[in-house]
Amino acid sequence: MRDLVEIGMGREARRAYDLDQLEIVPSRRTRSSKAVSTAWQLDAYRFDIPLLTHPTDAVVSPAAAVALGKLGGLGVLNAEGLWARHADPEGALAKVVAAAGGDDPDSAQAVLQELHRAPIQADLIAEALRPLRDAGTPVAARVSPQRARELTPALLKAGVEILVVQGTIISAEHVSDDEPLNLKDFIADLDVPVVAGGVGDYRTALHLMRTGAAGVIVGYGQSSATTTDEVLGVGVPMATAIVDAAAARRDYLDETGGRYVHVIADGGIGTSGDIARAIACGADAVMLGEQLADAEEAPAGGLYWTSTAAHPSLPRSEVTGLAGSGRPLEQVLFGPTESPYGTTNLFGALRRAMAKTGYSDLKEFQRVGLTIRG
Repeated sequence: MRDLVEIGMGREARRAYDLDQLEIVPSRRTRSSKAVSTAWQLDAYRFDIPLLTHPTDAVVSPAAAVALGKLGGLGVLNAEGLWARHADPEGALAKVVAAAGGDDPDSAQAVLQELHRAPIQADLIAEALRPLRDAGTPVAARVSPQRARELTPALLKAGVEILVVQGTIISAEHVSDDEPLNLKDFIADLDVPVVAGGVGDYRTALHLMRTGAAGVIVGYGQSSATTTDEVLGVGVPMATAIVDAAAARRDYLDETGGRYVHVIADGGIGTSGDIARAIACGADAVMLGEQLADAEEAPAGGLYWTSTAAHPSLPRSEVTGLAGSGRPLEQVLFGPTESPYGTTNLFGALRRAMAKTGYSDLKEFQRVGLTIRG
């Protein structure tokens, strides 16, 4: 039964929970962390850790995507970002970094918006994706719902194997003054798996699953850099949103007689404990961005923003962060670490959480007990 609270005469709101409001409950069994698997599979692609990158130029360059692929995760390149618009994307990024180090806190934002006024070029997209193909890592790229139909042919020609259609909020049909994007028809015409989102409720998650998506993204990348709740008044308490999407997945599994759609949590994750809580709530994988920004492979040197930072008229992410720590990405993901705060050794900690509660794989861990803090 939904937990509804009266907020005034004749109006109720649903009580919802963020990940940091929950705690994982140990079971009667523990096991060695060496006997735990964090592997998952999306369509025909198997990954050693349940990680996709949030598609931002701050974290994902072609080289960074290759590095992450070799470590068992999936790097998602932004096909509407700097690598798709500038022949010298590193030089473009350097302008953002230089502006962020100046006296005007908004100047980096202005530079980012200006850089995104350059047109997207198909040949630059192909050039950016070539290192991933050459390295043999899965090739994934993100497009917005508004430009999915326009850019997808070039992405497929460039060798994209996993397409991510991602916006702040996405529905099964994007309505505009032009011909609307019907995701069901769009996905049916593709031979590659599509991951779509973000969503924040059961109904929308179920609708997206019915389009044929292989995965549904829950959330919109909430982090210290995002300002969507301040700008739009829109927010997604992630624990409740993930549980609702997992319920939609279960009902869709029954509806189709066995078609499983992956739930991917994007946002509200600050520490390794939050990663464990997201999986415990029913996520199959997490989408991380800010947590990877200070790795030495991150192209923006410790700065972070999401793709909405470059919106020409209504940005919903700021440029934040400091100089990177210089830790290798492998250390950020797997340790060792001297920090006791869950910001490094992210997936080593997930493995340990699963071991401490007695679960051997991610699907089992989704059944772990949870309590509300406080």
